[in-house]
Amino acid sequence: MGETGIITGLDIGTVKVCAVIGQVNETGGVNVIGVGTAPSSGLRKGVVVNIDNTVKSINQAIEEAELMAGVEIESVYTGIAGGHIKSFNSRGVVAVSNKSREITSNDVERVIDAARAISIPIDREVIHVIPQEFIVDDQDGIKDPVGMSGIRLESEVHIITGAIASIENIIKSVNRAGYEVEDIVLEPLASAEALLTEEEKELGVVLVDLGGGTIDVIMFLKGSIWHTGVIGLGGNHITNDVAIGLRTPITSAEIIKKRYGCALTDLVDTQEIIEVPGVGGRPGKKVARKLLTEIIQPRMEEIFELVKREMKMSGFDEMIGAGAVLTGGTSLLPGTAELAEKVLNIPVRIGVSEKVGGLTDKINSPIYSTGVGLVLFGSRNKSMKDLYKGTEENVFSNIIKRLGMWFKEYF
Repeated sequence: MGETGIITGLDIGTVKVCAVIGQVNETGGVNVIGVGTAPSSGLRKGVVVNIDNTVKSINQAIEEAELMAGVEIESVYTGIAGGHIKSFNSRGVVAVSNKSREITSNDVERVIDAARAISIPIDREVIHVIPQEFIVDDQDGIKDPVGMSGIRLESEVHIITGAIASIENIIKSVNRAGYEVEDIVLEPLASAEALLTEEEKELGVVLVDLGGGTIDVIMFLKGSIWHTGVIGLGGNHITNDVAIGLRTPITSAEIIKKRYGCALTDLVDTQEIIEVPGVGGRPGKKVARKLLTEIIQPRMEEIFELVKREMKMSGFDEMIGAGAVLTGGTSLLPGTAELAEKVLNIPVRIGVSEKVGGLTDKINSPIYSTGVGLVLFGSRNKSMKDLYKGTEENVFSNIIKRLGMWFKEYF
């Protein structure tokens, strides 16, 4: 953690690596004091494919954040994402051990242990075990059963797993850059920490993180997580479509997408003309901006149709009363929220974190939501850091000890 009260979130993405340094203030709130970003070339679809390139990006982003903050950091809370992430719901049942039939924290630990005692493949590791609700003698909807009387205690939990190799490569990259890993956190979970209100979580909300390599979907009901999913499409696919459709290099396509891109053709002036560089020394050309939008909109529609399908597969799609919150770099395209509302048929807003102070003008963008969320996650759980402070050798054994962490977070 470095200096007292200093927490760093490290978002290692397909398009960029982002470091956010926060400082816990006297009231327990968090002020952002440093932000750094660097282009990412060592990941594909959220998974490390080149450790050396990833290390360079990590160093560049953290050094920029350190310079802004005027501090040196030693450890980070690191996000993880990618198509290897799998999740499911599980249930555990135990008999209350106390003779007086009063439920204790030990009973809660035992019932969560029972819920997570499921068989998973040898190449996977549990990242999070998140309690959803408890049931005492058939009375459901209980958030904290400690102190209640009962004979039978049940728990519903959400278990998130990842490929050991993918987790290990993230940790190796951070370690080789010269930093310790305080904890591994699922990136959309961190984004939710930064963006969602308690009212939205209670009413039912879906967070959609529109990343460069993948789209992460996470659904909250009754204040807890009930579904997480990953879609293997992202902003890079839109860039590729633009490059092919306009016959321009990938780097030029990315610039054009960010500068002139729009998710809805209805929002674009039909008379507006843009300049498109040629490929391989060929001369550039002028095209209507509407043509660019006609390339982007079908891919964005496909993305939201896949999000809709993911929601339907969860079985909770009819319970999303608060609508959807969009984040991630791709959500910056004008018209994205409007298009999402049309396809998903629920209210949609672009998520911006209002839970931190400090450099709010710097982090007032969806591209920083995961980094900010990682800092908030760290601030809530720093008192437990000795329990799960990770290194390359022991992070896996420590990850699975963190049952109490999310219990404290949600209940």
